[in-house]
Amino acid sequence: MCRTITWLIFIFVVSMALSSTFSRLNLFPKPSFIFHRSWKPLLLNRSSKLLPPTTSSSSPSSLNSFTAYCSILTSENSTSIAPKNPFMKAQDDLIVLGIETSCDDTAAAVFSCSLFDGALVFTTLVRTGQKQRRNSQSSCVLPNLLALYGGVAPKMAEEAHSQVIDQVVQQALDKANLSASDLSAVAVTIGPGLSLCLRVGVRKARKVASSFNLPMVGVHHMEAHALVARLTERDLQFPFLALLISGGHNLLVLARDLGHYIQLGTSIDDAIGEAYDKTAKWLGLDLRRSGGPAIEELAREGDAHAIKFSTPMKQHKDCNFSYAGLKTQVKLAIESKNVNAAIPISSASSEDRSSRADIAASFQRVAVLHLEERCQRAIEWALKIEPSIKHLVVSGGVASNQYVRAQLDQVVKKNNLHLVCPPPSLCTDNGVMVAWTGIEHFRVGRFDPAPPAEEPEDFVYDLRPRWPLGEEYAEGKSEARSLRTARIHPSLTSIIQASLQQQP
Repeated sequence: MCRTITWLIFIFVVSMALSSTFSRLNLFPKPSFIFHRSWKPLLLNRSSKLLPPTTSSSSPSSLNSFTAYCSILTSENSTSIAPKNPFMKAQDDLIVLGIETSCDDTAAAVFSCSLFDGALVFTTLVRTGQKQRRNSQSSCVLPNLLALYGGVAPKMAEEAHSQVIDQVVQQALDKANLSASDLSAVAVTIGPGLSLCLRVGVRKARKVASSFNLPMVGVHHMEAHALVARLTERDLQFPFLALLISGGHNLLVLARDLGHYIQLGTSIDDAIGEAYDKTAKWLGLDLRRSGGPAIEELAREGDAHAIKFSTPMKQHKDCNFSYAGLKTQVKLAIESKNVNAAIPISSASSEDRSSRADIAASFQRVAVLHLEERCQRAIEWALKIEPSIKHLVVSGGVASNQYVRAQLDQVVKKNNLHLVCPPPSLCTDNGVMVAWTGIEHFRVGRFDPAPPAEEPEDFVYDLRPRWPLGEEYAEGKSEARSLRTARIHPSLTSIIQASLQQQP
């Protein structure tokens, strides 16, 4: 009997050793890039009382304590420090490099926060200018692509990203007065976005991570837009409702917990940001700042009721968005007014400028009215699912628009909610939101180990150009023919939920 037990122990030890060896090998042509393969909360010991459960949607996440400055930061007598993590630096700081190249912005940021009593605590909020080491970012926007082509040309964008990515990452490190060896992890956007652009950022992130043996966090671009609001809003807790609006996306999601989202509505064709850009191009506006700011500025001079555009999808009682029809209406109105886009707005006659301003104002009113109607219905749906909701987060590039914010603020006030909008610098694509989202996921053990020092030439990067954030709400599923479903990666929420079920 003893001999049998001895052999069983020997076999178990050998199998565990082999398993550990194989787990360190890159045997998979396409890594998960979201979860560490053993996927355990490595940042704190399981036995530690300092770490409450964070994966249950039924209880508030411990990450909610992130946004409060803790008294321990200013207490001279405090010595309580969380247990060591093998990936943590000696000073118990999490220092994460975030890289963003999903579309036409090349951005990087270094963000640092500290562990005290098992909770991550901000040491500095965004752009304080007091402690650059704690929050530093660098970016290179590629506006000429929009000005030249009226949109983003993927191949040209890829080349532009490739030319500046090394410089942008190095600038972020230099501004933080750090080197890559000081980092705890690297976070990078892996989707959704343009695959050619995503590849540039992922390649750079893997190079940095492999060179310094750093774990990696693959970041969902739209989740980063939603979560960055938790960086600047102290009271923002799960669950909350989020409207994410940009050039490529219109998305209404119920954020129940970190990595747990319900999709209430999405774009079935064109997003609002794309409609802004096209309208600005047809009106002959300066696109170097993108179409949104140009339209908003010109609209202040016009009559928002001068042209009777119809509101999209009035007959559809769901939360989905469509801007293709409104774009067509705008184009026809521009043709009827004989607007010549070849003549820049700065050279237009006073009568021509007035016509353009009326079109811009009328377009903006109806475009945002579509947002208002969808948000109102989404609030009603969300409150049925999670009655404790108190906030609507509006983020993404279009959330920088002051008219958008003002109109949506009226909607949330009617429903006794609070509107949360990150500062404009964090609404547009940026490295801070990627670094911050990386910190949120890294803290609960969702990361991949460092890539190998040398990867084969035919290595396939894990890119997810079409990647839903959450599963569709049953009541809001669209039957629209234009809602494309081919080549869509499984949602972030479904991946995380499946991994949670596999845990002991």
